[in-house]
Amino acid sequence: MGNCWGAKISSDSPSGGASKLASRNGTALSNSSVSAASVPPTPRSEGEILESANVKAFTFNELRTATRNFRPDSVLGEGGFGSVFKGWIDEKSLTPTRPGTGMVIAVKKLNQEGYQGHREWLAEVNYLGLLSHPCLVKLVGYCVEDEQRLLVYEFMPRGSLENHLFRRSTHFQPLSWRLRMKIALGAAKGLAFLHSDNAKVIYRDFKTSNILLDANYDAKLSDFGLAKDGPTGDKSHVSTRVMGTHGYAAPEYLATGHLSSKSDVYSFGVVLLEMLSGRRALDKNRPTGEHSLVEWARPYLTNKRRIFRILDGRLGGQYSLARAQKAAALALRCLSVEARNRPTMDQVVAVLEQLQDAKEAGTLIPQLQKRPSSRSSSIGSNGLKASTTGKAATARPV
Repeated sequence: MGNCWGAKISSDSPSGGASKLASRNGTALSNSSVSAASVPPTPRSEGEILESANVKAFTFNELRTATRNFRPDSVLGEGGFGSVFKGWIDEKSLTPTRPGTGMVIAVKKLNQEGYQGHREWLAEVNYLGLLSHPCLVKLVGYCVEDEQRLLVYEFMPRGSLENHLFRRSTHFQPLSWRLRMKIALGAAKGLAFLHSDNAKVIYRDFKTSNILLDANYDAKLSDFGLAKDGPTGDKSHVSTRVMGTHGYAAPEYLATGHLSSKSDVYSFGVVLLEMLSGRRALDKNRPTGEHSLVEWARPYLTNKRRIFRILDGRLGGQYSLARAQKAAALALRCLSVEARNRPTMDQVVAVLEQLQDAKEAGTLIPQLQKRPSSRSSSIGSNGLKASTTGKAATARPV
C-alpha cells in the first residue's frame, strides 16, 4: 500500500486482469522460474478477488496472537495507512506461534478510515494474491473482518532500499557498488516479470521505498496498491488518473494520463540514478538547480567525461570507469523524454547482468573528492516499509 492516504484514490477498479496473472503455488521459486497456471476469469467484485487469491485468509484473532496483541514494541514502522507489526506463525500450518519460533511475518494493519485505503488493500490482494516471482515480496495472507483490514507478508529483514541509500545511522552503512548493482538487477527483474505476458501489469509506483531487501540483499518489489493492468490487443497504453510519487512519474504520464510499461521504465531510471548518485529524486534542501535529480544530472549523463560529477562519493574507487559509464548510459536511456526511445525492462536486465561480472577489466576511478553527503531521512524500519521519508513525499494524485 502507499505511504500517503490524503487524496482520494482513482475510481478505477483494481480488480481487472486477474486472468492474465501467474498463479501462486506457495513454494519457493528459482530466479529463472515463475509459476504460471490457468486462473479463473477476471474477478470484478471484492468477493471474487478474495476467493481467487491463493493465500491464507487469517482471522483477526490469529493475527492478534501472532503479533502479541499488536504490541507497540513489535512495530516495524508506521505510515498514513496504519502500522506494520512483526509477528510469528508456523511455517506449515500458518497458525500463530510463540515469539522467536516459526516463520517471521510483517503484518500491515490499516487505519479504519477512508475508502481509499480499502481500495489499495484490495488491489494488493488482487495482484500479490495471484502473482508469484522471486523478485516480488510474498503475500502470505490477508484478514477482512468487520472493519479490520490487514495484510500479511514475508518479513524482509533489511528493510527498504530507501533507508540504505538515504538514512544515516550505524544500522545503515553505505551500500557498496556491487550491492547497488545487485539490487538494481533484482528490482529490474521484478519489473520485467510484471511487464511479461505472464502478468501484463504496470507497477505505477516504482521507487526506493517500495524495494525491500532480504538478509542477502536480494531485492523484492512491494506495495501493489497502485498497480494496474497493462494495455491489451493493439493498444499502446491505458488511460488513467495520474497517481504516484513526485519525482518518479514519467513526463508523458503526467501530461496525458497515458500509462504504459515504459512509464515504469522511466521510474526505474530515476531509481537507478538515485543509486548511482546517493541523492533523492526530489530534494528542495539542495541549492537552486539541484532540487530535481533528473534535471540536475542529465547534462552530466550525456558526457562520459563528466560522469564522475554525479557519482556518490561514498563509493570511492569500487568500480571501473567502464562500469560507471555503462550504468549511467542505461539510466539516461531509461530517462528518455520520448517513451519509445526507452529500453524494455528485459533489455535493462541484460545490461545489468553484464555489470554483475566481477572480473570486468577497466581502470578504477580514483577516490573522489568529498562532497556533502545526502541528507538523512527521518524514519526507517527493520522490516516492511511503512512510510515515505525525506523530501520525495508521496502525492496521490500527482
